[in-house]
Amino acid sequence: MTPHSHGALLSLAVALDGQGPCIAEARHTASGFLTRMRAEHGIAVSQRAVEVTQLVVSELVTNAQKYAVGPILLDLRIAGDLVEVQVWDSDPVLPVARAADVGRVGQHGLEIVMAVCQGFEATREPVGKRITARLALTDDPLGVSAWTSR
Repeated sequence: MTPHSHGALLSLAVALDGQGPCIAEARHTASGFLTRMRAEHGIAVSQRAVEVTQLVVSELVTNAQKYAVGPILLDLRIAGDLVEVQVWDSDPVLPVARAADVGRVGQHGLEIVMAVCQGFEATREPVGKRITARLALTDDPLGVSAWTSR
């Protein structure tokens, strides 16, 4: 884990091995990062934001583990009132959300991620691809929420 602080930008980069337990490790890392941002830097982070970020991280790392070979890079950063989640893997094929189909079992992860994000993009890198999802840190513009008092 490599924590960074660049003025208003706070971030954490983690290399995951792409093996089974890396999904749980990624979720735990995301939760810990947002909890530290709240406790150590006074950043307003609702409990809902922590949970949604864990969901997004889980879906993106699961896809990287499923479709790519080798390591996965997870980068978390605070950018204003958003948390930015970036996941890099070695597979250059960009993900595509499938058309809604209530009869389909599974393969709804990207649809879910796109539904809960304020921003989403997938870009090819010189090697592999990078998926970026941006999520609100609070449930309202003032950062006051019933979730924060849990």
